[in-house]
Amino acid sequence: MEGQTPDSLLALHAAGYREVRARVGSGRMLDLGCGLADGTVGFAAEDRMLIGVDYDQETAASAVKLHPDVDLRTVCSDGAKLPLRTGSFDDVCSSHLIEHFVEPEFHVAEVARVLSDDGRAFFLTPNEPADFENPYHVYLFTPEDLEAMLSRHFNTVTVMGLDATPEVKADFEKRRAMANKLLRLDPFGIRHKLPRSAFVWLHATGRRVAYRFTNTEQVGGQSGITDAEFFTTEAIDESTLVLIAVAEHPKR
Repeated sequence: MEGQTPDSLLALHAAGYREVRARVGSGRMLDLGCGLADGTVGFAAEDRMLIGVDYDQETAASAVKLHPDVDLRTVCSDGAKLPLRTGSFDDVCSSHLIEHFVEPEFHVAEVARVLSDDGRAFFLTPNEPADFENPYHVYLFTPEDLEAMLSRHFNTVTVMGLDATPEVKADFEKRRAMANKLLRLDPFGIRHKLPRSAFVWLHATGRRVAYRFTNTEQVGGQSGITDAEFFTTEAIDESTLVLIAVAEHPKR
């Protein structure tokens, strides 16, 4: 939400891309769910072919137009059925995408298929206990769940956490508390019985209300929160914000 999305949330996504950038090599790089490619273009390098995939045709086309100085190519495709050759990418990034699939295993299988035998795939997704209710997040993972699913398609899987300083986590908790107050207005869960379009509308409206009360000094860089306040950790608990999985050696 332009002008309303909290600095901490933008910084969290930037930190995730930073951690992937630190681990990718040269060759062919695929970023799934690239959107307008603001994060994707950070992978650009002379020794790297960069491909972005997005489900929306207009978005995929706009991504290239918005970054004319970057050698970026985009494809409009479903992330669970990629029109790409088997074993054709050295690195694949799936950042905050897997939680949007009702049946994410098809997405995981496709990532494994297009990854080269010695390549690496990166999956970033909210840690289930720490996530907010979101109608677009339809499949949430614990570390164990994520490792189990990925291990059915990769021989080597490492799951770590992406966490933040106490001050930043307090910012997330403030919004979570506000969201929980709003959810208590629906004690019988009627929102889940409504048509999906109505549920999404309620969520978007409630989020705007919550942001109005919690984000007055937390947007547009006013908070001072940047990706530097996020770090990877092996000590994952229920408050850890995001899971990062590195998957290697795809099963054929």
